[in-house]
Amino acid sequence: MAKLLQVELVAVEEKVWSGQAEMVIARTTEGELGVLPSHAPLLGQLANPGGVRIILPGGEEVAYEVSGGFLSVTTEGVTVLAETASPVAPAARH
Repeated sequence: MAKLLQVELVAVEEKVWSGQAEMVIARTTEGELGVLPSHAPLLGQLANPGGVRIILPGGEEVAYEVSGGFLSVTTEGVTVLAETASPVAPAARH
């Protein structure tokens, strides 16, 4: 079985999303960052406005538009702390 990331997306007011994922992609002030299981620990500042995409087991994707905040990668998983987070409708697939 493939290794998965434990992911939490938290906004100031509430926990927005929590679960396991194959990959997390976030737009930071340094550029777009992809995080896979066993990624080196890091702390990144989210771009404002920014976006976070969570690739679920099986390939489904959930996406959020975020403003302000940080992305933290540890040995336990990925935590996204944002000032605000709003779901983005899935893009139509061609």
